[in-house]
Amino acid sequence: MKPLFFPDDAQFWFETLRTFGHITYGGADFGEVAVTAERITSGDYDSWHDQWRHTADRVAGEGRDSLASGHRISARDAFLRASNYYRNAEFFLHGDPADPRIRTAYDASVDYFRRAGALFSPAIEPVEIPYADTVLPGYLYRADHSGAPRPTVVMFNGFDGSVEEMHFFGAAAALERGYTVLSFDGPGQPGTRHHHGLTFRPDWENVVGPVLDYAGTIPEVDPDRIALLGNSMGGLLAPRAAAFDQRIAALVALDGVYDLSLVATSLFPGDAAEAERRLRAADDPEVDAALAAAMAADPTARWAIEHGMYVLGAATPRAFAAAYLDYHLRDGIAEQISCPTLVCSGTEDDFFAGQPELLFEHLTCTKTLVPFTADDGAGAHCQAGAQRLAYARVYDWLDDVFGAQPSRAASSPT
Repeated sequence: MKPLFFPDDAQFWFETLRTFGHITYGGADFGEVAVTAERITSGDYDSWHDQWRHTADRVAGEGRDSLASGHRISARDAFLRASNYYRNAEFFLHGDPADPRIRTAYDASVDYFRRAGALFSPAIEPVEIPYADTVLPGYLYRADHSGAPRPTVVMFNGFDGSVEEMHFFGAAAALERGYTVLSFDGPGQPGTRHHHGLTFRPDWENVVGPVLDYAGTIPEVDPDRIALLGNSMGGLLAPRAAAFDQRIAALVALDGVYDLSLVATSLFPGDAAEAERRLRAADDPEVDAALAAAMAADPTARWAIEHGMYVLGAATPRAFAAAYLDYHLRDGIAEQISCPTLVCSGTEDDFFAGQPELLFEHLTCTKTLVPFTADDGAGAHCQAGAQRLAYARVYDWLDDVFGAQPSRAASSPT
């Protein structure tokens, strides 16, 4: 898709397209996104923050006014959009983890999402899932007030997205179809990174396991029909968990990822094994210089490395790239997945091109590959900008796997 904004900065354009996409489930309005983007100076992280923060503050204020006047639907809608805009505001600031704007905007994003969630019926319930010596923040979505067990989708975001954003990336769509939804932030994701200092870990089965333990205590969860959905980098982490936990009855990798070491080593010419050896070396000034040059030349590399250092707890760009080497489904891991699996693929994915097909090739379970194309308007990473189409295909597949669509009346605010 040709950029409508930021033609010289692919990363700024993708994040704008991502925000446009959230219009579908109430996370944005077209005019608000367009006028905000017009005010942003391309490539300027401070400008990005300031303009999204300005829009978020304004929309949040409208929501508060609506609620004070008794207009609960208008308040709910404004709070959802404000939450997403606050998420946008702090998105590019992680190169300086001490920047106070990160926590201010992030906490506002969570606050306004929870205000919106309280205005749904049933309310979207914040939960704390026991994990190690702390908790994972998440949300429980109930399809109705009956308390009856229903097919359930456990879901989480990826490298840079929050559990609140999962409302737009699959939770609202599942709820419309009558599923129970349990969403969460794992280690390295915003709710745990900002407040508990947790960083990503490759053995994600040890994250999902406690979440499934918690799901087993919820009356609205049917323990025999639990699907696991991972978004973006979650398209690797969810398959990793499914390889080791038989409680997962269906798996959605949106989009599929097989081996992040290929992303790390692709930054260097020549042999991948040699690139891996040099990334893991105690000292390699030439590699350090190559990574610095990539960051200077490529807006996406600049953001990905800075953010990656933050969420993986890496002190240098090379340490981040070396940590990425451990995130893979090689060595027979993908082949251990036994549940029906849906792998999504965007034909214009600038982040993980070819990875969904690699994952699909290695699966030995019942499997389906769904490509999304430019003609669909859905070829971007994680089908950004085409959520209605994407989740129609995802949940039609899941309905078929679980045998029947769990119908319900549409949710509405009280």
